[in-house]
Amino acid sequence: MQLKGARIVLTGANGGLGRVLARELANAGAALLLTGRDPAALARIDLPAGCDYQLLQADLTHGGGIDSTLQAARSFGANILINNAGVASFGLLAEQDWNDVERILATNLGAPIRLTQALLPWLTQQPEAAVVNIGSTFGSVPFAGFTAYSAAKAGLRGFSQALRRELADSTVRVIHVAPRAIDTPINPPAVRALNRALGSATDSPELVARHIVAMLANNVAEGHIGFPERFFAWLNGFAPGLVDQGLRGKLAKIKQHATKA
Repeated sequence: MQLKGARIVLTGANGGLGRVLARELANAGAALLLTGRDPAALARIDLPAGCDYQLLQADLTHGGGIDSTLQAARSFGANILINNAGVASFGLLAEQDWNDVERILATNLGAPIRLTQALLPWLTQQPEAAVVNIGSTFGSVPFAGFTAYSAAKAGLRGFSQALRRELADSTVRVIHVAPRAIDTPINPPAVRALNRALGSATDSPELVARHIVAMLANNVAEGHIGFPERFFAWLNGFAPGLVDQGLRGKLAKIKQHATKA
């Protein structure tokens, strides 16, 4: 897909991955409508000189935020939506506050579906368009300690696949990207400690952003970032019982760190 001259709505632009992804997209020649809940953080995004961009403060878990983003996207002439906004939470489900669970589901799954639905009538009128959903390896390999997050990301993957098939006769491409752990502030100290204890690899936001841009430019419909996570995603679909057995051996460490979250 042609990124030079593309007009992209990027949600969660003020986050660790969002800021880096905005720069990568700008370097590729795209114009950007950057949304986020924190206007001060949005204003601090560092973009290349001469980049065509706009900033929009919006909370996409509320109807007002969806409406304002829709209107801004239409005025901006957007032809690509990147659903990047997300929140994480680490802890055992039985010990989590239900408000936190609702926030995870609303931000990571409800908001992308709702914003995409609102924008589809506009996007389907464009000669070339795309919806890019930033998922997670946990959407393909659900993980203990991340139950609600895994559920939301699994839902986002299913949404992406179903929508891709629904729009197969349109000009809108649907792309799903599943990174493994990213070294950003979204991971609290307990998660960083767990990753070290389990020997789980963590990628830089720069590496992940480059993968996302490459997938969009090359029309790659779906992909996992990182190995062996890519293999385990395949294995979980083919033989989930084997993954159950493998993760059971890690459960004691997961529970140990979850109590510190």
